[in-house]
Amino acid sequence: MTTTLTTTHFHFPGQVSVYRGKVREVYNINNELLVMIATDRLSAFDVVLPKGIPYKGQMLNQIATHFMKATEDIVPNWLIASPDPNVAVGYLCEPFKVEMVIRGYLSGHAAREYAAGKHSVCGVSLPDGLQENDRLPEPIITPTTKADQGEHDMDISRADILKRGIVSETDYLMLEKYTRALYQRGTEMAAQKGLILVDTKYEFGKKANGEIVLIDEIHTPDSSRYFYLDGYQERQQNGEPQKQLSKEFVRQWLIENGFQGKEGQRIPEMTDDYVASVSERYMELYEHITGEPFQKADVSDINHRIEQNVLSFLSDYN
Repeated sequence: MTTTLTTTHFHFPGQVSVYRGKVREVYNINNELLVMIATDRLSAFDVVLPKGIPYKGQMLNQIATHFMKATEDIVPNWLIASPDPNVAVGYLCEPFKVEMVIRGYLSGHAAREYAAGKHSVCGVSLPDGLQENDRLPEPIITPTTKADQGEHDMDISRADILKRGIVSETDYLMLEKYTRALYQRGTEMAAQKGLILVDTKYEFGKKANGEIVLIDEIHTPDSSRYFYLDGYQERQQNGEPQKQLSKEFVRQWLIENGFQGKEGQRIPEMTDDYVASVSERYMELYEHITGEPFQKADVSDINHRIEQNVLSFLSDYN
């Protein structure tokens, strides 16, 4: 099987610290830059699954940088460069402690909550009579807390965010404005490729000068859900599942095999065939959403490749 990148142990010049998230490993350089390395780890229900997915990190990084560049005219972002297929380098920012989730359709977590009788998500009321995957009357913002390592993200309302002082009202209004603008642009770009951007999440931070910018990933299959536009209406009318390109198919596989990240549950076996199928699904989304064929990077010594490319960038940057 192809070599996968599941962990890194670099020591870059000026390195201050390393943060290891569920999927990305972030190196702080001189409290000025962040070197964000997208690994091939796969997470679902806030749990990192035991096997890496070939080329997943490269695909996520390249999709994210593709959309960062495609939206920088409407929302400023943290990105400076992508010196390696798995790496993005940007400005060190102070992240807001919320993730801005926006939904145009009743799917995933919101659909499960709705089916359980909860017709209000994060303080936003939903109309009665909706079916799973129905389009909502208008996109809704359903934020979550940004969990510390090992904890679960939790739904939170706008009112609670402001009441608890997690984000100031002035900043939160800007986060909402940026979230809606990004989702609108993402929706338009997806439609051009025959896809529906069902829902997604954005993360924001502040640069040293106080400017609010988009950080982390954007419109990737880890942070977003896509349906195929062709056949969507027919499948809804017939009560059939939607054909989708997102990580939701991984969640559904886990649910079908008795795992939702709850205590006492065991992660089902990930066979080599299943791992390969996940990689193929990610590749399918990459090619659909970017409109470009995926070019596999050399992974014969992926750690060395990344290290040399980052060192070269840092040398030139300084």
